[in-house]
Amino acid sequence: MNTHTVLRPTPATSLLLHRRSAVTALALFVLLAGLMLASACVGQTYVSPVGVWHTLATGGGPYELVVGELRVPRVILGALVGAALGLSGALVQTVTRNPLASPDVIGVGHGAAAATVLALAGGTVATPGSLPLVSVAGGVTAAALVYALAWRHGMQPGRFVLTGVGIGVALSAVVQLYLTDSELEAAEQVKLWLTGSLNGRGYEQAGPLAVVLLLALPALLWAARVMRPLGLDPDAAAGLGVRVDRVRLGVTLLGVVLAATATGAAGPIGFVALTAPQLARRLTRSPQLPLLNSALTGAVVLVAADLTARTLVPPLEIPVGALTALVGGPYLLWLLGRRTDTPARHTRG
Repeated sequence: MNTHTVLRPTPATSLLLHRRSAVTALALFVLLAGLMLASACVGQTYVSPVGVWHTLATGGGPYELVVGELRVPRVILGALVGAALGLSGALVQTVTRNPLASPDVIGVGHGAAAATVLALAGGTVATPGSLPLVSVAGGVTAAALVYALAWRHGMQPGRFVLTGVGIGVALSAVVQLYLTDSELEAAEQVKLWLTGSLNGRGYEQAGPLAVVLLLALPALLWAARVMRPLGLDPDAAAGLGVRVDRVRLGVTLLGVVLAATATGAAGPIGFVALTAPQLARRLTRSPQLPLLNSALTGAVVLVAADLTARTLVPPLEIPVGALTALVGGPYLLWLLGRRTDTPARHTRG
């Protein structure tokens, strides 16, 4: 059965469109829009959709503080962070050819956390607004260290993941050491950041992340083109003319930058980068991890999780990172069990 449609926007150009992926993307976009509207309406103070629209259209009114300054910037940031994490997860899982690999597993989140903690401990952070830059630098540095240590006449995906897990454990120890030997106020500040939360964040963090996503768009288009051969055996990919090591390095760097920027904006929010690409792949039934649908799935997951975290036990607000960990942990165990069962079924067959 033919699952693709050929589009010819110009006589000299043709595009191959996977129909189920296109329908899924449209459905996810509508779902995301509905969740963002619900997040703007629901909370300790309910605001009708008409009230939300009036506030956004006029820039004032009785709900300006609740809607215009608190909820809408937070919702936009959540969607951007989720999209960036979904994209980074799809890129890293394609390079490693491992659905259990994600930026938070290979040490990016741990590197960002350790850099933030060390900056706070050393008093080198002049303003709270510079913390995202510190965490981005830490995440990229940790990923570079993992890549360098995993290099043995080329990048070995399995070695890359295991090295990342080891580096992540070591960096976690640095964070824990700081928490046990620091002033209470500073330790509480670090603990809050480590849980990953959108509370109190908004356009100040969303703006730089949106700029990074826009600047990364040409690289993402390139990555979408090379991801199909990259999912093949390295020798087969090389036979198709792909410079495997260079392409892996470029795709990994792109995924790490997106993950580190998202972590800098909202703190380390786990399991979104792990789950979003796999959910998107199951929804689209595509042979490779779909980038657009991974981004939309990540945005849907994070906006829905933040809405739940805000309204589950009012007036208490659960950090969204804690909620995604509660849901993502069982999913990871299910994925591990499924991978363990798969060879057995093949053997019986």
